[in-house]
Amino acid sequence: MGTILWILAIVLAGAAGYGVSFSILSRRGSGKAAEIVAEAEKQAEAIKKEKMLQAKERFLELKSEHEQQVGQREKKMAEAETRIRDKESKLNKQLEEIKRKERDIESLKQRLDRQNEASDKRSEELERLHRQQVEQLELISGLTREDASAKLVDALKDQAKAQAAQYIQTTLDEAKLTAASEAKKVVVQSIQRVATEQAIENAVSVFHIDNDEVKGRIIGREGRNIRALEAITGVEIVVDDTPEAILLSCFDPVRREVARLALHRLVTDGRIHPARIEEVVAKVSRQLEEEIVEVGKRTTIDLGIHGLHPELVKMVGRMKYRSSYGQNLLQHSREVANLCATMAAELGLNAKIAKRAGLLHDIGKVPQEESELPHAILGMQIAEKFGEKPEVLNAIGAHHDEIEMTGLISPIVQVCDAISGARPGARRQVVESYIQRLKELEDMALNQKGVSKAFAIQAGRELRVMVESEKVSDAQAAQLAMDLSQKIQNEMTYPGQVRITVIRETRAVSVAR
Repeated sequence: MGTILWILAIVLAGAAGYGVSFSILSRRGSGKAAEIVAEAEKQAEAIKKEKMLQAKERFLELKSEHEQQVGQREKKMAEAETRIRDKESKLNKQLEEIKRKERDIESLKQRLDRQNEASDKRSEELERLHRQQVEQLELISGLTREDASAKLVDALKDQAKAQAAQYIQTTLDEAKLTAASEAKKVVVQSIQRVATEQAIENAVSVFHIDNDEVKGRIIGREGRNIRALEAITGVEIVVDDTPEAILLSCFDPVRREVARLALHRLVTDGRIHPARIEEVVAKVSRQLEEEIVEVGKRTTIDLGIHGLHPELVKMVGRMKYRSSYGQNLLQHSREVANLCATMAAELGLNAKIAKRAGLLHDIGKVPQEESELPHAILGMQIAEKFGEKPEVLNAIGAHHDEIEMTGLISPIVQVCDAISGARPGARRQVVESYIQRLKELEDMALNQKGVSKAFAIQAGRELRVMVESEKVSDAQAAQLAMDLSQKIQNEMTYPGQVRITVIRETRAVSVAR
């Protein structure tokens, strides 16, 4: 509407302008002026009509646009009202549904309350009946509730213990059918594929001579020869009444071997005096060092071990002249190396690494310098110094559980070391300690309840226990065997394994007269 008024104002202003022009022209007078005025009035009138027509058309257009906008706005308002009514309807339905559910919940709650009240009444009745039954049972049995509970608990304990022992024994038997057979197969195959001779070393060597006249030459004038030989070699030379023999005593087998070889050369050559003794001992020492290196090289070649540091090769050679519990250290190490390689191959592990670790596991027993460290830790440090791999180092250091095992090679080395050292004939044992161990085994069994006799047989590898059938049941016999095995494992030190056999028998004796 504002636009229409603006157009009308322009038209009226134009008409007014023409009026002014008409008045000016009329004052100037003349007929021509009157014609011009008339013509101008016509033109003004035409322009006025045209402007009025244009204004009317514009007015109609604006009116039409306005009506369309109003119609669209009304349509949107109607749609919005429809949506609002729909939402209001839905909300009313949901509200009614919620009210219905609340009524249902309230009804259910009341029903549950009634049921709980009834349940409480039943529980009270059951409790009353239970008390009456307990009182009647106490009256009939003559036992109080606490006494009956204690007897029941004891009976249940015995039953549970028997069932547990039976279950454990069944589980162990099932495991033995699968795991034990495979484990034994691996161990037996490893042992069958390894065969080495066993040398028993001690602290005394015997030097044989042709006749007793040589003893005097070895002793020398006023004993100077024997004193020089003992001072240079560090070996005690015992010349006694033993026919055609001289004893060489020393804890170091290397020095003892030097003295033996030096004596052999001196006796063969015939020239025995301090200067000659010193010369021969020095030459024999050099030759023995060369032989030690050669033994180390030959051992590594035989085992197929390559890249070993020269110092480690030399220490391997020195193992030939060391013994552990009477077992030659080099032979033991070779045996452990072969066992480790075989067992690692059976288990799908690196056989070369296992063989290397098996050969070097006791390298700490042949150091050049004395050390207070355990031989496993010392051997690990020596091997680390000469660039061995972490798997080998851990196997060396952990084969006596001084450090924690971090690889699968370590337990293999430990097991093979035990197999080599524990097999019959591998090591010597002092008779007194052996007898003491057997006595401890028998005493440990005799201290158990129901045991009548105990015998340690098969060199202490089996403990046979006789029990009284009246005091020990079959289930208790199985439990006794398991308890003894655990006690022996925790309290005693022994090579290999000890088998416990519990024998329970019932005898019925009758005499026909």
